[in-house]
Amino acid sequence: MKFKDLSDFLGTHFIYTYDNGWEYEWYAKNDHTVDYRIHGGMVAGRWVKDQEADIVKLTDGIFKVTWTEPTGTDVALDFMPNENKMHGTIFFPKWVQDHPEITVCFQNEHIDLMQESREKYENYPKYLVPEFAKITYIGKAGLDNEDVIAEAPYEGMTNDIREGRYFDASYNRLKK
Repeated sequence: MKFKDLSDFLGTHFIYTYDNGWEYEWYAKNDHTVDYRIHGGMVAGRWVKDQEADIVKLTDGIFKVTWTEPTGTDVALDFMPNENKMHGTIFFPKWVQDHPEITVCFQNEHIDLMQESREKYENYPKYLVPEFAKITYIGKAGLDNEDVIAEAPYEGMTNDIREGRYFDASYNRLKK
């Protein structure tokens, strides 16, 4: 699969591991929304659906995605899928660094808690995590596929996905 335009990128499901060992799963759901699960790192176990994001093509085959979470965390991702590489910069507020366990949940059901914590605890200095990552999985899930990120992460999930035990040929979850 060769990526050139935004139409090639949208609807794609990725698993990648940052050089620091943190593993993430991420889905370009449509031209303004992303879903993701975090499998490794300080907020492992966190998952999010329908995060509004800015998604653009920088040049052929290279895409930038940026957003601000209800936690106050800012994220900037540069995908180079033709090279199985990406670069991510995460700007964690101080409160997330100090209390990551608050964010380890299905965020969509705890938006009020995220906003309340952002107001209650310190936001600065931000904890900056700039890292390159290796893309270890690319799947064409199609646009607005609610099955891609539909349950909490579990131990071995990314291997199940990579080894074909999680989705059928139509990119529907096998076990619901």
